[in-house]
Parts: sequence; structure tokens; C-alpha cells
Amino acid sequence: MINETILAIIIAFAISAILCPVVIPFLHKLKFGQQVREEGPQAHLKKQGTPTMGGLMILTSVIITSLFYIPRYPKIIPVLFMTAGFGIIGFLDDYIKIVMKRSEGLNPKQKLLGQCVITGIFAWYLVKSGEVGNGMLIPFTGGFEEGLYLNLGILFVPAVFFIVLGTDNGVNFTDGLDGLCTSVTILVATFLTIISLGEGSGISPITGAVVGSLLGFLLFNVYPAKVFMGDTGSLALGGFVASSAFMLQMPLFIVIIGFIYLIEVLSVIIQVAYFKKTGGKRIFKMAPIHHHFELCGWSETRVVAVFAIITAVLCMVAYLGL
Repeated sequence: MINETILAIIIAFAISAILCPVVIPFLHKLKFGQQVREEGPQAHLKKQGTPTMGGLMILTSVIITSLFYIPRYPKIIPVLFMTAGFGIIGFLDDYIKIVMKRSEGLNPKQKLLGQCVITGIFAWYLVKSGEVGNGMLIPFTGGFEEGLYLNLGILFVPAVFFIVLGTDNGVNFTDGLDGLCTSVTILVATFLTIISLGEGSGISPITGAVVGSLLGFLLFNVYPAKVFMGDTGSLALGGFVASSAFMLQMPLFIVIIGFIYLIEVLSVIIQVAYFKKTGGKRIFKMAPIHHHFELCGWSETRVVAVFAIITAVLCMVAYLGL
């Protein structure tokens, strides 16, 4: 299975690396360019017009690679469903914003409805299939065989919604600097691949495919980015991380391996709440928090490097928790 997973990484990387230089000029021609907020960091104004919706290359690479493995590893299907399902929501949001020139894209209610429908189907699978237990492994309690599992009973389904939607929004907020979301998620996906291989869960081909597709995409997304993933990519990756963690019975580990996602979404919640409570005061110079560090004088590359290093270290910490 290790060789098959390595092959999945290579195939996905090749597809992604080949697609990007072909599709990026096409996105340019269609004028699928990023609209940069004027209230954002002034250094980002030069990004105006950079092609977005690059998540299409990520999704295409993951889907094509996964199709080779589904007959032998059917547990890939729920993860692929969540990845593609959330990716479609992101695509619709990007399409409305960029092509139809509606700055808001999908309104919050429409986006939430779509996310809830897809999450509801996934929750039904977890409860009814019997292929994945509803227990959640508690970190640092002895690992998969001897460790303690959190069993929430009837609260399991609400927990699925809370964790999936929280993770998805966290990944979405992390996509704000060249290569940031890509770099962080490569490390998270690598961790999930290693654990999947160790446990023989049957999802390592798709977790490996995500690693490969992101490595190929990073060639063109690293600073200065030639393409952005857009909501098409970030929402798809959020669905991937959350669903993979549940398939491994490790959603509680997202707090550790996805710490960057967590602080990104918390920084926005804290900023908005404090702004409303104090009548206009701010805790951070700008939210999400990666912009705060930018306005403190950090370069984009430094923020990306530091956040990636933190993720790498925390993935090792999480591994010790097994």
C-alpha cells in the first residue's frame, strides 16, 4: 500500500504540474482575475488581476488520481465526496464573484445551506455505514488500540457539523497569502497520509493525491503567485481535512495539526466581536491574523514560512499523541 500511495502522490503531482501552465493562461484570457480589497494591505494591490479559481487544477488532479484507486479502496469515496462537494460550493462562489461580477458571491445563507447539505450526507454515512466508528480518539491517551475515545451519542451528528464547518471556514480564512494555505495543508495532508498508512484505513491514496496535487500547485502558487486557489480550492481542502480526520476517527487532532486554521478563524471571530462591543476598536491590526503580522512588518514569505514551521512541529506533536 505504501508503493500505491507514493504512486498516487506522483500521479497527482504530475497532473497538477502539467495542468497549471496550461490552464493559467486560459484563466488570464477569460479574465478570471482576483479582486483585491482596497481596505486590505496595500502591498496586495499588485495582486489585482492574478488568476484565481486555481482550485480547479487541485480538484481535477485529486479526482482523476482517486478514480484509479476507488475500486480497491472504496473508503476513498466519502473523502472524495466531501472534497468535491465543498469544492463545487467554492466554485459557484468564485464564479459568481468573478464571472458574474457580484462582489459577495454566494450569500452566507446560500453557502451555509450547501455546506450543511453535504455535511449532512457525510454525517449520515458515518452513522449508518458501520465502516467507521463514531468514537473520536483523544490525543495522548495511548493511541488507536489502547487509547480513550470520546463517544458523544446523540450529540455526535451536531459535533460533525461543528467540526466540519469550523475546519472548512478555517482553511478558507488561511487562504490569504501566496502559498500559505497550500504549504500548511501539504503538511496536514502528509500527516494524514502517514497515519492512514500506519492504520491501514484505506484512504491513503486520496490523502497522498492531495499532497501531490498541492505540491504541483505550489510551483505556481509560491510567492509571487501566478495563480490563487480561490474558494474552489480552499473550501475543497477544508472538506478534505475534516472528512479524512473523521475517517481516521481523529477529528480531535484537528485542533493540533490544524492549529493555524483554528487561529485564523478565531482571529476573525474575536476581531468582529470586539469591534462591535467597543464601537470600532480592534485587537488585531487586521484579521485574519496573517494580515496582522504583515502589518507588523513581516514579509509574506516570512509569515508563510513561520506558519508552515508551526504546522510541521505540531504535526510531530500530534504523532506523539498516538
